[in-house]
Amino acid sequence: MSGWGATILDADGLTLTADERAFFREADPFGFILFSRNVESPAQLRRLTAEMREAVGRDAPITIDQEGGRVQRLRGPRWRDWLPPLEHVEAAGDRAERAMYLRYRLIAQELRACGIDSNCAPLVDVARSDTHPFLRNRCYGDTPRHVARIGRAVAQAHLDGGVLPVVKHIPGHGRAVADSHHDLPHVDSAKDELDVVDFFPFHALNDFPLGMTAHVVFEAIDDAPATLSPRMMQLIREEIGFNGLIMTDDISMKALKGDLGELSRQALAAGCDVILHCNGTLEERRQVAEAAGRLGPAAQARAERAVAARHEPDEIDIAALDAELEALLEGVGHG
Repeated sequence: MSGWGATILDADGLTLTADERAFFREADPFGFILFSRNVESPAQLRRLTAEMREAVGRDAPITIDQEGGRVQRLRGPRWRDWLPPLEHVEAAGDRAERAMYLRYRLIAQELRACGIDSNCAPLVDVARSDTHPFLRNRCYGDTPRHVARIGRAVAQAHLDGGVLPVVKHIPGHGRAVADSHHDLPHVDSAKDELDVVDFFPFHALNDFPLGMTAHVVFEAIDDAPATLSPRMMQLIREEIGFNGLIMTDDISMKALKGDLGELSRQALAAGCDVILHCNGTLEERRQVAEAAGRLGPAAQARAERAVAARHEPDEIDIAALDAELEALLEGVGHG
């Protein structure tokens, strides 16, 4: 039996069209991703996520970007609004690990209530003074051990809430002074420096089930972006030791130049498992799905392990967690 489709795909609106349902049934993507255009209310989201799973005939993972701050698809008044992660960490001081655990345990509860069971977090890129503004306040700090500790708390909070965390952006986006949504960042740092700073948090979190690549060129290792580089993907697997399912960052981001189908084939040939494609037309989704094909045996095994890591949420007292977080932040609140 062939594997699931080697893709994570999105939809245009608040409900699936007949064409989208038919396409998803045929393409059978590993999972789906949601954006603000897909979000109206908790009840609507529960219907949409059920439609997506019905289209593929299984309990496929459905992910979202719900970091807090600028990057959150679920917003007030129906959901909590949050400070940017870096501001939250700074406000919590030496209590940041617990505060961030509580923050993401509450986020996981909100996601699960809507049928969403994955989140593109933790982001364990190490911040620097010159990190591009699109990324900087989404980071957890500027020292690798501190970032790794908070990243582990964030990932565990998701798992405890029945939500699969996606560790990003492997092997590190913090040195990038360009926004990979628009340009391809180049990093010229020496490999030994990358090992002890940028790569460190990913090595520390290499036991989690899902990861997302960085569209960044590390010139000391290869002149291709990590997503398309066999050398970088080998480093991620063997040196960083990440053995979870690796998805690309959005294959349609402007950091990558070229035909979407060809880029998808290059990423899979380099060693990525799954192509993430966002914000395109149905025809572009078809193009990516056709190029990506099905998960091979090793990727399928990683995909099945990832899905198996998803479980029913631990029971929690929401009001108590809210109160504890409020106390930790000494009145700073959610933002």
